[in-house]
Amino acid sequence: MKIELTKCHGSGNDFFIIDEMNHSYDLDDNKRAALARAFCNRSTDLGADGILFVLASDVSDAKMRVFNADGSEASMCGNGLRCVARYVCEKLSIEEATIETMKANLQVKNQPDIFENIPTYLVEISPVSFDLDSLPLKLNQNQLMNEKIPALSENIQFTALSVPNPHLVAIVEKEQIQSNEQETLSKYVNGENEFFPDGVNVSFVKPLKKGHIYVRTFERGVGFTNACGTAMSASSLVTCLQGLNEMETPIEVYNNGGKVRCVVHEQKGLQSIDLIGNASYLYRCDVELEIENPEIFTIDNNKEYVEEVMQYAKLQKHAAEFLNEWINA
Repeated sequence: MKIELTKCHGSGNDFFIIDEMNHSYDLDDNKRAALARAFCNRSTDLGADGILFVLASDVSDAKMRVFNADGSEASMCGNGLRCVARYVCEKLSIEEATIETMKANLQVKNQPDIFENIPTYLVEISPVSFDLDSLPLKLNQNQLMNEKIPALSENIQFTALSVPNPHLVAIVEKEQIQSNEQETLSKYVNGENEFFPDGVNVSFVKPLKKGHIYVRTFERGVGFTNACGTAMSASSLVTCLQGLNEMETPIEVYNNGGKVRCVVHEQKGLQSIDLIGNASYLYRCDVELEIENPEIFTIDNNKEYVEEVMQYAKLQKHAAEFLNEWINA
C-alpha cells in the first residue's frame, strides 16, 4: 500500500501527518502503533517523535490522534496540534477550527507570525487538573503544589498536573539544568516505580527575565525532545501560580527547538492556556509498504519545503542567542 506523509514540526518537535480524512488506509490501532514504531525509528530514512493521524469527526472539523515513537498513544500533543491545525485549516480553507482530541474538543486558529514568515497557530490547551488521580500519581494527598518528593529529589520541589497529558514540573536553577538530575529521575518515573504507574512528562523550568522562561522536557514514551507543547503550557501555568509570571499576559517560552508564546487564562477557578507557535512543514513524500511488515518500506515523490526550513533556522538562531545570554553565559 501507499501512504502519503507530511513531515512537520512544532518547535522542533517533529511528526508525520497521516490523513485518514481523505484517504481510506483502513487502519486500526494496532496498525497505527506499528506504523509509529516503523516510521519514527530514526535509524531509518524517516524518523520522528510521533505520528499525527487526522481523521473525520462527528463533533468537530477534524479529529487528531497522536501515537508516540514507541507505539503508545498520547491523549494530547500541543506542538502536534498546531501542525494539525495548519493542515486542517489549509485543507478546509478556513482560519480557525475545532479539533477533537482524546479528552476535549479544542479551538485552533491562525495567528500573526511569531517570527518573520513563520506559519503560526494558536491552540487551546485544556482541560487542566491538579487532582493526582488524573495523572495518576500515587501519593497520600490530593494535590502536589511546589512540594518535594524525597524519593525523587531532596532539593527540587515539584508541581503535578494534567493538561490533559500528565506533567511533573519543577522550577530550577542553571546548575540543575546543566546536570544529569532530570534525566535520572525522568527515566525512573517512566520505568517501573511506585509513584507514576503510567509514566509522566518531566519538565525543568528556568525563569529568565520577567515574561521569559526556558523549558526542557523529558517526554513519556519519547525521551528528551526539542520541545513539548503541553509541557510548555503546563510550565507557564506553574510560573503564574508561583508569582513568577502573570495570567492573561504573554509569556515567551524558549526551548531547545526554538520558542513559543503562552497565555494563561483562569475563569471561575478553571485554567486554560493558549499555546502559540510555529507549524512548519519539512517535506512530503509517499511511502510504499506492506502493512503487515511496515519496517520495510520505500520512499518516493519527496518534496522539500526549503524556504520554511531556512526561515525556521533563523528563529532557532534567535532563540539560541537569547538562551546563550541568559543561561550559558
